[in-house]
Amino acid sequence: MKRIFAFLTSLLTIIINVTVFAQAGSVPPPQKRVGWERFTNKSADRSLLWKISGKGLAKPSYLFGTIHQICPGDYLWTDIMNHSLNECDKVCFEMNLDDPNVMMQVATGLIDMSGKKLKDYFTPAQYERVKRYMKDSMGMDIALFEQMKPIALESMIGLKEGSCDSPISYEETIMKTAKEHRQGILGLEEAKEQLDVLETIPVDTVIKQLIDALDNLNSNMGDTTYQQMISAYKQQDLSALYTMITQSKELGDGMDAFLDIRNKKWIPRMAEKMSKNSVFFAVGAGHLYGDNGVISLLRKEGYVVLPIK
Repeated sequence: MKRIFAFLTSLLTIIINVTVFAQAGSVPPPQKRVGWERFTNKSADRSLLWKISGKGLAKPSYLFGTIHQICPGDYLWTDIMNHSLNECDKVCFEMNLDDPNVMMQVATGLIDMSGKKLKDYFTPAQYERVKRYMKDSMGMDIALFEQMKPIALESMIGLKEGSCDSPISYEETIMKTAKEHRQGILGLEEAKEQLDVLETIPVDTVIKQLIDALDNLNSNMGDTTYQQMISAYKQQDLSALYTMITQSKELGDGMDAFLDIRNKKWIPRMAEKMSKNSVFFAVGAGHLYGDNGVISLLRKEGYVVLPIK
Protein backbone atom coordinates (compact mmCIF):
# COMPACT_ATOMS: atom_id res chain seq x y z
CA MET A 1 0.00 0.00 0.00
CA LYS A 2 1.27 3.43 -0.84
CA ARG A 3 1.06 5.28 2.46
CA ILE A 4 2.36 8.74 1.63
CA PHE A 5 -1.06 10.09 2.63
CA ALA A 6 -0.30 9.14 6.24
CA PHE A 7 2.14 12.06 6.22
CA LEU A 8 -0.21 14.47 4.52
CA THR A 9 -3.69 14.16 5.94
CA SER A 10 -5.11 13.09 9.28
CA LEU A 11 -8.63 12.55 8.01
CA LEU A 12 -9.10 8.84 7.40
CA THR A 13 -6.38 7.69 9.75
CA ILE A 14 -7.89 9.41 12.75
CA ILE A 15 -11.52 8.71 11.89
CA ILE A 16 -10.87 5.01 11.44
CA ASN A 17 -8.88 4.90 14.67
CA VAL A 18 -11.75 6.50 16.55
CA THR A 19 -14.59 4.57 14.98
CA VAL A 20 -13.04 1.16 14.31
CA PHE A 21 -9.67 0.55 15.92
CA ALA A 22 -9.82 2.89 18.95
CA GLN A 23 -7.94 1.38 21.83
CA ALA A 24 -6.15 2.56 24.94
CA GLY A 25 -2.52 1.91 24.06
CA SER A 26 0.44 2.78 26.20
CA VAL A 27 2.61 5.64 24.95
CA PRO A 28 6.37 5.58 25.46
CA PRO A 29 7.53 8.08 28.10
CA PRO A 30 9.19 11.31 26.97
CA GLN A 31 12.82 10.86 25.94
CA LYS A 32 15.48 13.04 27.50
CA ARG A 33 16.12 16.19 25.51
CA VAL A 34 19.52 16.84 24.00
CA GLY A 35 19.49 20.48 25.02
CA TRP A 36 17.23 23.48 25.52
CA GLU A 37 16.30 25.61 22.54
CA ARG A 38 19.31 25.13 20.25
CA PHE A 39 18.96 27.76 17.54
CA THR A 40 21.85 27.02 15.20
CA ASN A 41 22.17 26.90 11.43
CA LYS A 42 23.28 23.27 11.67
CA SER A 43 19.98 22.28 13.24
CA ALA A 44 17.85 24.43 10.93
CA ASP A 45 16.16 21.49 9.23
CA ARG A 46 16.50 18.97 12.02
CA SER A 47 13.69 19.62 14.43
CA LEU A 48 10.08 18.56 14.65
CA LEU A 49 9.32 21.30 17.18
CA TRP A 50 9.39 25.03 16.40
CA LYS A 51 8.77 28.07 18.58
CA ILE A 52 6.67 30.88 17.09
CA SER A 53 7.10 34.38 18.53
CA GLY A 54 7.28 38.02 17.51
CA LYS A 55 4.75 40.14 15.63
CA GLY A 56 3.15 41.29 18.88
CA LEU A 57 2.37 37.84 20.32
CA ALA A 58 1.89 38.03 24.07
CA LYS A 59 3.10 34.46 24.50
CA PRO A 60 4.92 32.11 22.12
CA SER A 61 3.13 29.31 20.32
CA TYR A 62 4.62 26.09 19.03
CA LEU A 63 4.52 24.10 15.80
CA PHE A 64 5.04 20.34 15.88
CA GLY A 65 5.23 17.93 12.95
CA THR A 66 3.42 14.63 13.40
CA ILE A 67 3.05 11.32 11.63
CA HIS A 68 -0.57 10.31 11.89
CA GLN A 69 0.21 6.58 12.30
CA ILE A 70 3.47 5.22 13.73
CA CYS A 71 4.69 2.09 15.50
CA PRO A 72 5.26 2.49 19.26
CA GLY A 73 8.97 1.72 18.85
CA ASP A 74 9.34 4.64 16.43
CA TYR A 75 7.31 7.10 18.49
CA LEU A 76 9.47 10.17 19.20
CA TRP A 77 8.36 12.39 22.07
CA THR A 78 10.92 14.19 24.23
CA ASP A 79 10.48 16.03 27.50
CA ILE A 80 11.02 19.39 25.75
CA MET A 81 8.15 18.51 23.40
CA ASN A 82 6.04 17.63 26.40
CA HIS A 83 7.05 20.84 28.19
CA SER A 84 6.14 22.97 25.17
CA LEU A 85 2.75 21.28 24.89
CA ASN A 86 2.02 21.90 28.56
CA GLU A 87 2.97 25.58 28.25
CA CYS A 88 0.18 26.32 25.80
CA ASP A 89 -3.44 27.32 26.42
CA LYS A 90 -4.84 25.51 23.38
CA VAL A 91 -3.96 22.61 21.10
CA CYS A 92 -4.77 22.80 17.39
CA PHE A 93 -4.82 19.92 14.90
CA GLU A 94 -5.57 19.86 11.18
CA MET A 95 -9.19 19.29 12.24
CA ASN A 96 -10.89 19.60 15.60
CA LEU A 97 -10.70 15.93 16.55
CA ASP A 98 -12.66 16.51 19.74
CA ASP A 99 -15.75 17.76 17.92
CA PRO A 100 -18.31 14.95 17.39
CA ASN A 101 -19.88 16.98 14.57
CA VAL A 102 -16.59 16.80 12.66
CA MET A 103 -16.53 13.03 13.03
CA MET A 104 -20.10 12.80 11.79
CA GLN A 105 -19.35 15.06 8.83
CA VAL A 106 -16.41 12.90 7.85
CA ALA A 107 -18.38 9.67 8.18
CA THR A 108 -21.14 11.17 6.04
CA GLY A 109 -18.64 12.49 3.51
CA LEU A 110 -17.19 9.03 2.98
CA ILE A 111 -20.55 7.68 1.85
CA ASP A 112 -20.71 7.24 -1.94
CA MET A 113 -23.63 9.30 -3.23
CA SER A 114 -23.00 8.49 -6.90
CA GLY A 115 -25.41 5.55 -6.89
CA LYS A 116 -22.58 3.05 -7.19
CA LYS A 117 -21.77 0.38 -4.66
CA LEU A 118 -18.22 -0.51 -3.70
CA LYS A 119 -18.19 -3.66 -5.82
CA ASP A 120 -19.04 -1.61 -8.92
CA TYR A 121 -15.53 -0.14 -8.92
CA PHE A 122 -13.83 -3.55 -9.21
CA THR A 123 -13.86 -6.41 -11.66
CA PRO A 124 -15.55 -9.50 -10.18
CA ALA A 125 -12.15 -11.15 -9.65
CA GLN A 126 -10.71 -8.05 -7.94
CA TYR A 127 -13.71 -7.73 -5.68
CA GLU A 128 -13.44 -11.36 -4.57
CA ARG A 129 -9.78 -10.82 -3.71
CA VAL A 130 -10.56 -7.74 -1.64
CA LYS A 131 -13.53 -9.45 0.01
CA ARG A 132 -11.41 -12.47 0.93
CA TYR A 133 -8.60 -10.29 2.29
CA MET A 134 -10.99 -8.27 4.44
CA LYS A 135 -12.44 -11.45 5.93
CA ASP A 136 -9.25 -13.49 6.37
CA SER A 137 -6.80 -10.75 7.40
CA MET A 138 -9.03 -8.17 9.06
CA GLY A 139 -11.96 -10.25 10.27
CA MET A 140 -14.41 -7.82 8.68
CA ASP A 141 -17.30 -8.24 6.29
CA ILE A 142 -16.80 -6.10 3.20
CA ALA A 143 -20.56 -5.52 3.22
CA LEU A 144 -19.89 -2.90 5.92
CA PHE A 145 -18.23 -0.78 3.22
CA GLU A 146 -20.61 -1.31 0.32
CA GLN A 147 -22.02 2.22 0.59
CA MET A 148 -18.63 3.87 1.11
CA LYS A 149 -16.15 5.41 -1.29
CA PRO A 150 -13.15 3.27 -2.31
CA ILE A 151 -10.74 5.63 -0.50
CA ALA A 152 -12.21 4.49 2.82
CA LEU A 153 -11.48 0.85 2.05
CA GLU A 154 -7.98 1.67 0.82
CA SER A 155 -7.22 3.42 4.09
CA MET A 156 -8.59 0.52 6.12
CA ILE A 157 -6.19 -1.85 4.39
CA GLY A 158 -3.40 0.69 4.78
CA LEU A 159 -3.92 0.71 8.53
CA LYS A 160 -3.54 -3.07 8.60
CA GLU A 161 -0.22 -2.93 6.80
CA GLY A 162 3.06 -2.13 8.43
CA SER A 163 5.60 -3.54 10.82
CA CYS A 164 3.44 -3.48 13.94
CA ASP A 165 -0.03 -4.62 14.89
CA SER A 166 -0.91 -1.69 17.13
CA PRO A 167 0.25 1.62 15.64
CA ILE A 168 -0.38 4.75 17.64
CA SER A 169 -1.38 8.27 16.67
CA TYR A 170 0.36 11.47 17.73
CA GLU A 171 -2.94 13.30 17.45
CA GLU A 172 -4.70 10.92 19.81
CA THR A 173 -1.94 10.95 22.41
CA ILE A 174 -1.50 14.73 22.27
CA MET A 175 -5.25 15.22 22.55
CA LYS A 176 -5.35 12.91 25.58
CA THR A 177 -2.69 15.01 27.30
CA ALA A 178 -4.48 18.23 26.36
CA LYS A 179 -7.71 17.00 27.88
CA GLU A 180 -5.93 15.99 31.06
CA HIS A 181 -4.62 19.55 31.35
CA ARG A 182 -7.96 21.08 30.33
CA GLN A 183 -6.51 22.71 27.23
CA GLY A 184 -9.02 23.59 24.55
CA ILE A 185 -8.94 21.68 21.25
CA LEU A 186 -9.03 23.58 17.95
CA GLY A 187 -8.83 22.77 14.23
CA LEU A 188 -7.34 24.49 11.19
CA GLU A 189 -9.77 23.00 8.68
CA GLU A 190 -13.35 21.97 8.38
CA ALA A 191 -14.11 18.34 7.59
CA LYS A 192 -15.32 19.28 4.12
CA GLU A 193 -11.98 20.82 3.27
CA GLN A 194 -10.10 17.59 3.92
CA LEU A 195 -12.79 15.58 2.16
CA ASP A 196 -12.42 17.86 -0.85
CA VAL A 197 -8.68 17.11 -0.88
CA LEU A 198 -9.39 13.38 -1.03
CA GLU A 199 -11.79 13.99 -3.91
CA THR A 200 -8.82 15.18 -5.99
CA ILE A 201 -7.49 11.60 -6.07
CA PRO A 202 -8.92 9.84 -9.14
CA VAL A 203 -10.96 6.76 -8.25
CA ASP A 204 -8.98 4.71 -10.78
CA THR A 205 -5.81 5.61 -8.89
CA VAL A 206 -7.33 4.54 -5.59
CA ILE A 207 -8.41 1.17 -7.03
CA LYS A 208 -4.99 0.59 -8.60
CA GLN A 209 -3.22 1.34 -5.33
CA LEU A 210 -5.52 -1.00 -3.46
CA ILE A 211 -4.97 -3.89 -5.87
CA ASP A 212 -1.22 -3.19 -5.96
CA ALA A 213 -1.25 -3.48 -2.17
CA LEU A 214 -2.78 -6.95 -2.36
CA ASP A 215 -0.28 -7.95 -5.06
CA ASN A 216 2.63 -6.91 -2.85
CA LEU A 217 1.48 -8.24 0.51
CA ASN A 218 4.45 -10.57 0.84
CA SER A 219 7.09 -8.19 -0.46
CA ASN A 220 8.73 -5.11 0.97
CA MET A 221 7.88 -3.01 -2.08
CA GLY A 222 6.51 0.31 -0.91
CA ASP A 223 7.57 -0.34 2.66
CA THR A 224 11.18 0.62 1.85
CA THR A 225 10.33 4.23 1.08
CA TYR A 226 7.96 4.41 4.00
CA GLN A 227 10.63 3.14 6.40
CA GLN A 228 13.08 5.67 4.97
CA MET A 229 10.55 8.37 5.76
CA ILE A 230 10.13 7.02 9.29
CA SER A 231 13.92 7.11 9.70
CA ALA A 232 14.08 10.73 8.51
CA TYR A 233 11.26 11.59 10.90
CA LYS A 234 13.04 10.03 13.88
CA GLN A 235 16.16 11.99 12.94
CA GLN A 236 13.94 15.10 12.82
CA ASP A 237 15.29 15.76 9.33
CA LEU A 238 12.51 17.81 7.74
CA SER A 239 14.53 18.49 4.59
CA ALA A 240 15.06 14.80 3.82
CA LEU A 241 11.45 14.00 4.67
CA TYR A 242 10.13 16.77 2.43
CA THR A 243 12.34 15.62 -0.45
CA MET A 244 11.01 12.07 -0.22
CA ILE A 245 7.42 13.32 -0.14
CA THR A 246 7.79 15.69 -3.08
CA GLN A 247 9.60 13.10 -5.18
CA SER A 248 7.04 10.40 -4.50
CA LYS A 249 5.34 9.15 -7.65
CA GLU A 250 2.26 8.48 -5.57
CA LEU A 251 1.70 12.16 -4.84
CA GLY A 252 2.26 13.15 -8.45
CA ASP A 253 0.50 16.37 -9.38
CA GLY A 254 -1.36 16.45 -6.09
CA MET A 255 1.26 18.47 -4.23
CA ASP A 256 -0.72 21.72 -4.42
CA ALA A 257 -3.91 20.15 -3.09
CA PHE A 258 -2.27 18.14 -0.32
CA LEU A 259 0.34 20.61 0.85
CA ASP A 260 0.82 24.05 -0.68
CA ILE A 261 -2.78 25.26 -0.94
CA ARG A 262 -3.65 23.97 2.51
CA ASN A 263 -0.52 25.51 4.07
CA LYS A 264 -1.37 28.91 2.64
CA LYS A 265 -4.93 28.72 3.97
CA TRP A 266 -3.67 27.78 7.41
CA ILE A 267 -1.45 30.84 7.97
CA PRO A 268 -4.17 33.48 8.60
CA ARG A 269 -6.09 30.94 10.69
CA MET A 270 -2.99 30.26 12.79
CA ALA A 271 -2.39 33.99 13.18
CA GLU A 272 -5.94 34.56 14.41
CA LYS A 273 -5.65 31.75 16.96
CA MET A 274 -2.19 32.85 18.21
CA SER A 275 -3.41 36.42 18.70
CA LYS A 276 -5.79 35.14 21.39
CA ASN A 277 -3.95 32.23 23.00
CA SER A 278 -0.69 30.37 23.15
CA VAL A 279 -1.30 27.43 20.80
CA PHE A 280 0.44 24.10 20.26
CA PHE A 281 -0.11 23.33 16.56
CA ALA A 282 0.26 19.63 15.69
CA VAL A 283 0.06 18.96 11.94
CA GLY A 284 1.58 16.43 9.54
CA ALA A 285 5.36 16.84 9.32
CA GLY A 286 5.18 17.10 5.54
CA HIS A 287 3.52 20.51 5.91
CA LEU A 288 6.43 22.15 7.74
CA TYR A 289 9.31 22.39 5.26
CA GLY A 290 9.82 23.97 1.83
CA ASP A 291 9.22 27.39 0.27
CA ASN A 292 5.48 26.93 0.76
CA GLY A 293 5.85 25.11 4.06
CA VAL A 294 4.26 26.47 7.22
CA ILE A 295 7.63 27.50 8.70
CA SER A 296 8.57 29.59 5.66
CA LEU A 297 5.10 31.09 5.28
CA LEU A 298 4.97 32.15 8.94
CA ARG A 299 8.36 33.81 8.59
CA LYS A 300 7.18 35.67 5.49
CA GLU A 301 4.33 37.03 7.62
CA GLY A 302 6.83 38.47 10.09
CA TYR A 303 6.88 35.80 12.79
CA VAL A 304 10.09 34.52 14.35
CA VAL A 305 10.08 30.74 13.91
CA LEU A 306 12.99 28.89 15.51
CA PRO A 307 13.77 25.18 16.02
CA ILE A 308 13.79 23.66 19.48
CA LYS A 309 15.89 20.60 20.26
